[in-house]
Amino acid sequence: MLRRLGVDVTLCCALTGELGRVMRGLLEDEGFHVVEVEREGRGAAYVHDRRDGERTAVAETPGQPLGRHELDELYGAMLREGIDAGLAILSGPDGDGVLPADTYRRLAADLRTNDVRVVVDLAGDRMLAALEGGVDLLKVSDEELRADGLLSEGDDTGAILHAIEELRRRGAQDVIVTRAGSPFVVRDGAASLEVTPPQLQIADHRGAGDSLTAGVCAGLASGQSLRDAVVTGAAAGAMNVTRHGLGTGDMETIDRLRGSVEVRELPAPGADPDESHGRVSPDGLAALAEPAAERPEEDA
Repeated sequence: MLRRLGVDVTLCCALTGELGRVMRGLLEDEGFHVVEVEREGRGAAYVHDRRDGERTAVAETPGQPLGRHELDELYGAMLREGIDAGLAILSGPDGDGVLPADTYRRLAADLRTNDVRVVVDLAGDRMLAALEGGVDLLKVSDEELRADGLLSEGDDTGAILHAIEELRRRGAQDVIVTRAGSPFVVRDGAASLEVTPPQLQIADHRGAGDSLTAGVCAGLASGQSLRDAVVTGAAAGAMNVTRHGLGTGDMETIDRLRGSVEVRELPAPGADPDESHGRVSPDGLAALAEPAAERPEEDA
């Protein structure tokens, strides 16, 4: 989705054997700059049958853990490329044992020390470790927060706002909490927002959250404020569910869908709900947002 939105993307990853060589070629064909650590052993892989329009798992295999030297190489590559880009997205590998969760704590801290904006799309121990290092923007789902014991059952916006406060206490500066089928909640500095994407017919819901993250990061990399960037993210996520491929779409359609995204400012936890503002379109966002400092366009 980042590539669909015209962002230059460097992907730091570990690639294994023949499958890794195939993957590198496919990624480069899509326009990624691939910085890989070549490794022996077995990488994660799956085969899915989608001929009937559904996703049926035929075979899946987990990847082996990275060795000490491979992990050091990958860490160094991520630090170097992150500094060059100015914005880094930390996401998780397939399988819990591929690399230690503490890698995310160290990497988040080291990137931010070097003035890199760190965006994290993680859950569980990896998320908690990254928070210890410090995070500029955390994106997480309400289901993931419940699984981590940070959110009670139900769909109460007030409970989500309290959970966001806890995440900020643990190290997140700004937070996005998605809710399947419901508006998502954003903490942007001192303000809390409820964002409603356009309601489109769903072909495949998978990938909507990743597309949202990509849209937000594309906006941030181009110099948008977080408030404007979440509108781009909401439009990208909505576009993705209308298609059968993950992270697909086109920039022109996503730009059109931005006009259908609704944003409502929420009261602080414990405040009078009547103090909240009404829904506004992107044209009204400027009245809510403080002037953003000018910054050069960054790569993600």
